[in-house]
Amino acid sequence: MAKLRLIWIVLLSGWLFSCSSSEDTLEAIKPDTGFLTKGVYPLQGAQDLDKLINEIGNSRYVLLGEASHGTAEFYTWRAELTKRFIQEKGFTIITVEGDWPAAYSLNHYIQGQQGGTAQQAVQAFQRWPTWMWANQEVAQLAEWLRQHNQAQAQGQKVGFYGMDVYSLWESLAEVEQYFATADPSVAQLAQNAQTCLAPYNQDEQRYAEATLRGSSCATQLERLLEAVSAYRARQPAGHEAAFNAEQNALVAVNAERYYQQMVRSSAGSWNLRDRHMQETVNRLVAHRGNSAKVIVWAHNTHVGDARYTDMASAGMVNIGQLLREQHAQAGVYLVGFGTYQGQVIAANQWGGAVRVMQVPPAQGNSWEALLHAYSPEDKLLLMRELQDIPEAMQTRGHRAIGVTYNPSSEAGNYVPTVLPRRYDAFLFIDQTTALSPPGGGSF
Repeated sequence: MAKLRLIWIVLLSGWLFSCSSSEDTLEAIKPDTGFLTKGVYPLQGAQDLDKLINEIGNSRYVLLGEASHGTAEFYTWRAELTKRFIQEKGFTIITVEGDWPAAYSLNHYIQGQQGGTAQQAVQAFQRWPTWMWANQEVAQLAEWLRQHNQAQAQGQKVGFYGMDVYSLWESLAEVEQYFATADPSVAQLAQNAQTCLAPYNQDEQRYAEATLRGSSCATQLERLLEAVSAYRARQPAGHEAAFNAEQNALVAVNAERYYQQMVRSSAGSWNLRDRHMQETVNRLVAHRGNSAKVIVWAHNTHVGDARYTDMASAGMVNIGQLLREQHAQAGVYLVGFGTYQGQVIAANQWGGAVRVMQVPPAQGNSWEALLHAYSPEDKLLLMRELQDIPEAMQTRGHRAIGVTYNPSSEAGNYVPTVLPRRYDAFLFIDQTTALSPPGGGSF
């Protein structure tokens, strides 16, 4: 698995480096901020979010980004927005860039279906990088959600779900466990898929390489999904356990397809993953009722509309773009995040030791440097107000930090972006700090 992810990191890093080194799209731009005459507002406290809350109106899809997976302020501001969307706008679904089985376990805690503490509940996230969701900031939100849900009717309780595609073996295990009693014939199909995958010892890299030589477990997984879907169709509408089982079967099918693509096409694997995220969001809305409203937490590279970066020229889409294209009439609102400098939790290599790293000042040709030059305070940008300013519509670099990071090699971390088109709003945190582990201490 580590080697497989390393391949993707190398491919993505190469794409980001080509973004940052393109003289055509990222020419050095001096931070002349005189054109920012409107659309920029202070961001000092929760009350400063009022303009954004008002702007989303009746939108049913709100996507909250992050410029890194390890910055505390991105999580705390997203949590504050999430609480207000729930309380003031009636949102009942949160879906995150995490594994379905682990998030569903946390969902049990949030729904009041298991005891313990929030700090214990977030430990369900065991796949590296665990700190993305097993952190103090998420634990605090989970505790708030649990308390909120206690006063809600069953159909109005807020759910917390994962929308990522990596959990092939974990999802298969969940399907087999459920059907061991629900329908042993379906459990047997899950066992057949596990038998096919057994020679690879839960090593996605070994399986992916084997597909290059003609091996495949796709048929067994597709048969399983077909049987699980047929089972769910026989259950009453809204049957939660059947929905969970079907989602796990779908994850297994799409995970197998993803791992096949990983060794064939970087754009293909990226697109498969984000289309799975889109499908998961759509399934959750349909399951919870077609009037349900959903909040998505994911990295800016997934949330910010890919059409307004050079991801588009690389043949890549993302969930922000896909939901905008599919649900424009229902309202899709995209919120990006950025920082000028600070700290972040990350590792030097995939699977490596996690540590607090210093994020250096943003490069001079970037949106982050521009916004810092405008004023070294936190701020909120409302993009519709900037779209008639030609200087604001220029392409500039926008920093993106992943779970692996090398602060001394910043050149590869900037995505050419037309910011007022990529997002509907942007939260800029000038100085940031690293995430905290659940329960205190250090990662």
